[in-house]
Amino acid sequence: MEEGDSPSIENRINNRTLSPVSPDFKSFMTTGWGKEDAKVAPMESSRFTPRRLDSLGRRFPGDRIVIPAGTPKVRNNDCDYAFRPDTTFAYYTGLGEDLEPGAVLVLNPVAPGSPDAEAGKTHVPELFVHPRADQGTEDYYRSSQYGEYWVGPRAGIDELETMTGIETHDIAQLSDALSKDVGTEQGAVRLRVVREADAQVTNLVQSIRRSHGFGDPDDNQELDGKLHEFSAEARMLKDAYEVSEMRKAIAATKDGFDRMLTRLPQVRDTPRSERKLEGAFNAVAREEGNDVGYDTIVASGSNAPILHWMRNTGEVSSGDLLLIDAGVEVTSLYTADITRTFPVSGRFTPLQRRLYETVLNAQQAGFDAAKPGATYSSIHHAVMRVLAEALHEWGILRVSVDEALSPEGQQHRRWHACGCAHHLGLDVHDCAQARYESYQEAPITPGMIFTIEPGLYFKDNDMLVPPEYRGIGIRIEDDVLMTKTGPEWLSSDIPKHVDEVEQWMTQQASKN
Repeated sequence: MEEGDSPSIENRINNRTLSPVSPDFKSFMTTGWGKEDAKVAPMESSRFTPRRLDSLGRRFPGDRIVIPAGTPKVRNNDCDYAFRPDTTFAYYTGLGEDLEPGAVLVLNPVAPGSPDAEAGKTHVPELFVHPRADQGTEDYYRSSQYGEYWVGPRAGIDELETMTGIETHDIAQLSDALSKDVGTEQGAVRLRVVREADAQVTNLVQSIRRSHGFGDPDDNQELDGKLHEFSAEARMLKDAYEVSEMRKAIAATKDGFDRMLTRLPQVRDTPRSERKLEGAFNAVAREEGNDVGYDTIVASGSNAPILHWMRNTGEVSSGDLLLIDAGVEVTSLYTADITRTFPVSGRFTPLQRRLYETVLNAQQAGFDAAKPGATYSSIHHAVMRVLAEALHEWGILRVSVDEALSPEGQQHRRWHACGCAHHLGLDVHDCAQARYESYQEAPITPGMIFTIEPGLYFKDNDMLVPPEYRGIGIRIEDDVLMTKTGPEWLSSDIPKHVDEVEQWMTQQASKN
């Protein structure tokens, strides 16, 4: 090779690992191992997924429903982000953590007149997964994604069937299983897929569609959209298992806040102390759960009015307010979503207290409005009235409260331009694919879990507010379960009233 020439692709792609390929090595690596028993048991979620699957099947009788788990996403070069299954897949299989990349859940329609049909079933669920690449296979040491030499023991076909209660097959059979009986004639099968989850599976579905008379992309997209929409709306009502998992997530999140407050005196007034507090919370998320449910927001001083401040590179300075928005995602993938605002010095100043208690009053007004049969709009209007009245009283809102609250006004939203309530569950902003009329306009009913999160956000360059207000951001966010008798604060063990917050900070600081 002449000087300056680039190496060939073949030479470059093997730079990381030079794996032995000799027949002797293959034989040596796949023999001589003791038996490795898989210790698995039915998951608690497997008692609840059959009802979810039955409901999904009844909504789309005669259609084959395809729900992929998704695949790992590249972080950089040959490094992936930690795998998290698609939310719809997790809901209908009960599989959390990193179980199972590349898997696909399929609901096969039953034949009319079959024993299953006569028993009232519309579909039979099947799970397609990669078999174990254990020590008896060449993939054991060659596949960095599935090989157990690389990733450790995995649940395979038999194990996942035991865990989920769903009939499980080799992923190699997926294409034939999806193609079976597809067509436009009477009694043939039509396909629907959660298309955003796995591009390769979606492409396979699209290819089968084109080959069997379903080539119209707009029709196919509408079919798939209805599937995604229904699955999002189904998650609005939590069953007993989901409520229990949410309580676990909130309890773990409380532990994360405790650890941040314990560390606060050590890191206060030091460079990148926001990042140091983030690390304390995220450690708890990994110790007690799967991970954080979303990127942790640790926003001190003038960073606090930035709604999604996630760089967390600032300094937590004495005298400032510190806004922390954080949630632990437990191993089932249900996540909490809690925000607290703290006085860094441990005591609120009179101005900080006044602003904080206004936000707290707005949150309580939203809670009081959240009765069974109310809507998210009911919560929103109750919260906004409290904030608008306070802003007017302080001389910041220069129009009347009624004008500001009118659709033509909305001037008060300069200081709270975001929403103040959303569904919560497997996603921090759960059920986002639901129809507007099923979400914002729908009655809040028992079983729904949602947040109430009012705030006041005064940018440090906002010339329409007095100087002492600039650079202050306050948000208080809690998780709420609607019951038959009214709303319940699920996060009531996490202090939020002024005196309680100050006592909490003192208590945790004493643990140093």
